[in-house]
Amino acid sequence: MKKERKIQDNDHLYNFLRYYVDLAIKLSYRNVRYVGREKIPQDGAIIYAPNHTNALMDALVLLAMDRKPKVFVARADIFRNRKLAKILTWLKIMPIMRIRDGYDEVKKNNETFEKAVDVLRDKIPFCIFPEGTHQAKYSSLPLSKGIFRIAFQAQEMMPDMPLYIVPVGVRYGNFFRFRSTVRVQIGDPINVGEFIAAHSDLTTAEQMNTIKEELTTRMQETIFYIPNDENYDAIYEICAAVVKQQVRRMGAVSGASRPHPLDLHFEANNITVKQIADLQQSDPQRAARLIELGNQASVMRKSQQISLASVSVKFPVLSRILKILFALVALPYCLPVSVLTLPIKLVCNFIFTKLRDYAFRNSVRFMLNLLLWPLLMIVYSAVAYALLPWQWALPVTLALLPAPIVAHETWRLLRLGVSDCRLLADSKLRAIYREIREIILTK
Repeated sequence: MKKERKIQDNDHLYNFLRYYVDLAIKLSYRNVRYVGREKIPQDGAIIYAPNHTNALMDALVLLAMDRKPKVFVARADIFRNRKLAKILTWLKIMPIMRIRDGYDEVKKNNETFEKAVDVLRDKIPFCIFPEGTHQAKYSSLPLSKGIFRIAFQAQEMMPDMPLYIVPVGVRYGNFFRFRSTVRVQIGDPINVGEFIAAHSDLTTAEQMNTIKEELTTRMQETIFYIPNDENYDAIYEICAAVVKQQVRRMGAVSGASRPHPLDLHFEANNITVKQIADLQQSDPQRAARLIELGNQASVMRKSQQISLASVSVKFPVLSRILKILFALVALPYCLPVSVLTLPIKLVCNFIFTKLRDYAFRNSVRFMLNLLLWPLLMIVYSAVAYALLPWQWALPVTLALLPAPIVAHETWRLLRLGVSDCRLLADSKLRAIYREIREIILTK
């Protein structure tokens, strides 16, 4: 009798394709940064608990952290199509029901929980997004209890194996832009067995609530966290307005040692959020003025289609000059390859019109580039070799390989150059940013 294949079993085709997908992830971002990987325990089973802000990209970025296999869960409704369900299972993704699916449906999670325990018993990292859904914000959502039910059940069935819940913070420079930046921070793990033993005086339900609070705190420590309330947009705007000055201050304090730019931005933004919270306690009137300015800046900037990158750039004048120079130099290459990559853009735009959730756009764009660009390369290479001698066809083919990235970077810099000019022309908006900086930086 043939042995039933488990979702965590090794698959050579899957392993081979992962090299391509991992490479594509790293090319899809200008900067990919993993922090705290030394905190990942090596002596037991692991449940990763990342925040969820960017649909499929969150899972792919976490998958690319190392070469180890990982098993994920996703909402059960996307498994209703049998063919798609087979593909998802091959991709090492399991279904999980949510409360919104109804209590009767949630009962079906028992099978998922059992498979998850089996995955952990084999010491394959298991990944579940404990927020249950995604939101494109630098904040957090309440955690669902599914991750803790799996953890408690697994620990009970594996009393001799340490089990850890490892918080993970994924922070994107921009949720919706191709070739943005991404920073992944590993938080302090929670040893589930030790936690249960330390809280043995509590009921299981009380233990779950307590560990839920602990994981919430540890997850928020790994992300750029802004409270998700009516002041969110204002605080986000304020952070962008002062980030380059905060980074400069931090550089002066650190002296010779120079942390990674993404680490500096992460710390600078969290410092600003804390400063705003402190100001709300110590000087409510001044804090109210700051929030008012942040809201005004946010509304004005968006109406003028000015990018936050224009607000937070470190050397504005030099940046504008370099953007224009690069765009001019790259334009002779960018124009023809933009035409050649147009089929991907058209398909993207068509699918975007069907999407209700804006956060899925980057995932769609990534998947289409992943699947369609190799096919287009085959077509363009065949045409090149058919029309040109091979001595010309070969360099043409090689020159086309980075086309989607170079084309996007050129248009991105042109777009940012236009944004910079709009900000330069808006003296009222720049005055608001100056007042914001005065309040924060003289606190």
